[in-house]
Amino acid sequence: MQITTFNAFKSRNYRLYFAGQSVSLIGTWMQKTAVSWVIYSLTHSTFMLGLTLFASQFPSFLFSLFGGVVSDRYNRFKVLLTTQIASMIQAAILAILILAGHYSVWEILSLSVVLGIINAFDVPARQSLVYEMIDDKQYLPNALALNSSMVNLSRLIGPAIAGFVLEKLGDGTCFLLNAFSFLAVIVSLLMMRLPKYVKELHTKNVFGELREGLAYLKRTPGIAFLVMMLGLVSLLVLPYTTLLPVYAKDIFRGTASTFGILDSVIGLGALCGAIYLASLKSGANFQRILAVNTLIFGTGLALFSHEGNYPLALVFATVAGFGMMSQVTITNTVIQTTVDSNMRGRVISFYAMAFFGMQPLGGLLIGSVSKWIGTPDTLLAEGACALAIGLLHFRYLKKTRLRSHRDMVTAEAQVEPV
Repeated sequence: MQITTFNAFKSRNYRLYFAGQSVSLIGTWMQKTAVSWVIYSLTHSTFMLGLTLFASQFPSFLFSLFGGVVSDRYNRFKVLLTTQIASMIQAAILAILILAGHYSVWEILSLSVVLGIINAFDVPARQSLVYEMIDDKQYLPNALALNSSMVNLSRLIGPAIAGFVLEKLGDGTCFLLNAFSFLAVIVSLLMMRLPKYVKELHTKNVFGELREGLAYLKRTPGIAFLVMMLGLVSLLVLPYTTLLPVYAKDIFRGTASTFGILDSVIGLGALCGAIYLASLKSGANFQRILAVNTLIFGTGLALFSHEGNYPLALVFATVAGFGMMSQVTITNTVIQTTVDSNMRGRVISFYAMAFFGMQPLGGLLIGSVSKWIGTPDTLLAEGACALAIGLLHFRYLKKTRLRSHRDMVTAEAQVEPV
């Protein structure tokens, strides 16, 4: 039987990208884990955890549309190289600040805002450039699924390493290792042999191209629905991760290692889900798979929310991670494989807005709600929201199928018999 899981690795550029980005993402997850732990250790506030997510991702919401235009107007390779260098500088400044020992919560939040702005331009360029890295475009869905495998393998490894480093070497070392990790992806980008960039003539200004992207989204209701569903999940469900330090520190009475393990098993579940997607044959019904996995996501969260037994809670967290992974990967796959090439960056920027923009708002919402009803009940409510969104997706698929059948019957009835 032919193995299809790693077809995208046949492209040299993608192999380089995968290797470099894997190292960088481990550092990124180490920093995310360390920031959450430091903030909660300093403040013991779930609201501040939500505010931390808001500070790191809301700027991406504000600037991602402009990031999409930049990705479509300029050389995506140079844009990505610039954002990676800028991210390395941000990480280095944060490391120096922490290692110096004179820092406040607001300084960490300010640097998180800087990273959010960088990511607004990084995500559309990086996601769009993956298309150019793949020699045989039929392997693009496989490449995007492998990207998710890479992200979630990093999420599995990074927090676990961070938990150990936080306890043994201190938080500053986590941030310093992240700064060095960017060298891997920068070197891999410089080693690529991409098609020569051909500058296109743009007759519209930036705002004109933004309107053009929005009009394109309105003309493709299937894509618009996926973006809307991702936005709902990002607002109401995905911010559950901001409450994990509460479970590690207060509910399970653990340490930084407990937090790292908890975050890692979510990554393990997501990694399993990503490998499953990468193994799918061409022609798979991605939208149905997304709806099913949203239900799995909600079920895992609901079971995890009130589970006091730590080993069993890890099992439920893994299940939630499996369902969670599809939200981003399948939406990205459908966008990359169906949108026009000259619109790819702008449509991906709407996808980034839904993902990065709604999560920080959700983080503030979840952090505030948890102060009133408690962390376990908040997570249970998030699981219920995921189940409702999954059922809404099934309803949409049924209506679409009935509409297609009705249109086909109408078309056949209009054909006169010979």
